[in-house]
Amino acid sequence: MDIIGIGYLGFECTDVDAWRSYGPEVMGFGIGSNPENDSESLYLRMDDRRYRLALHPGEVDRLAYIGWEAKGRLEYMAALKKFRDEGVEFEVADEELCQKRGVKELIRFLDPVGFRHELFYGQKWTPQSFVPGRRHGGYLAGKRGLGHIVLMSPEYNRELEHFLINIMGFRWYGSGAGKGKTGFFRSKLNEYTSHDIAYGHAPGRMGVHHIGVFVNSIRDVGETYDIVKKKDLQLLMTLGQHSQDPHVSFYHYNPSGFAFECIGEIEPWHDDGFELNPEVMSVWGHEMVGPMLGSFIKSPEEVRDPEFKPKNG
Repeated sequence: MDIIGIGYLGFECTDVDAWRSYGPEVMGFGIGSNPENDSESLYLRMDDRRYRLALHPGEVDRLAYIGWEAKGRLEYMAALKKFRDEGVEFEVADEELCQKRGVKELIRFLDPVGFRHELFYGQKWTPQSFVPGRRHGGYLAGKRGLGHIVLMSPEYNRELEHFLINIMGFRWYGSGAGKGKTGFFRSKLNEYTSHDIAYGHAPGRMGVHHIGVFVNSIRDVGETYDIVKKKDLQLLMTLGQHSQDPHVSFYHYNPSGFAFECIGEIEPWHDDGFELNPEVMSVWGHEMVGPMLGSFIKSPEEVRDPEFKPKNG
């Protein structure tokens, strides 16, 4: 599938109001306009797209959907054919949902773990319209997507890898240097980062571990780091550099209980062409100072949506 990367992410949130201050004041996100058919949610911007993150009121903090961006209509139609040929059940969104998401067309489906995904094309945008919530140099998104997401999964098996590699068309990047079973994958059209999505095996647990977002400069990383410390927000890992990426980053927990990794590129990432097996996760820094799993990680019964059962489109 000709997928660019993650176009948007949606969350159910027990305290949307906490994000109204956290998003702009800590992360520098802009506040987006609400669609006419959704006045209760909060939409956060990272660039000229209408939004990148959507926070919907809910009874539990959980991931609602991952929105994958197809390159265009022809690529989107080819993906639908692939799903039909592979017997993957999906639901074609109606006009109301497309308007809410601000896209031309989309489908909804589940991965083998039970996380909900969406595939779309044609997200609305306005050139040179992004205004950060505070002084901020902006985010690297656009043609690379909004960043990456790392999920904790109660199962990690061949069915999951088959779905990601052979159906979604993602490239396998490797397992990283962390403990336990983890898989890193990137979309077919991603030539800018090592991964768009990763699944870590956490028996009996499920949810988002962290989301990685790329800022325009190291200064943006440092200023965000200072704000996090000044506000006494819970750090997960201190400033540091991973082995597999020429980037500087740190991790902290947001109001919903999953972490943001704020990332600044030291130099552009280049595909190494082979599977890495690093000795250590980070070459310096990244001291673990907070809990490895935040409160966003729950039991599968709390996270999965039993009411969403897509039928073959």
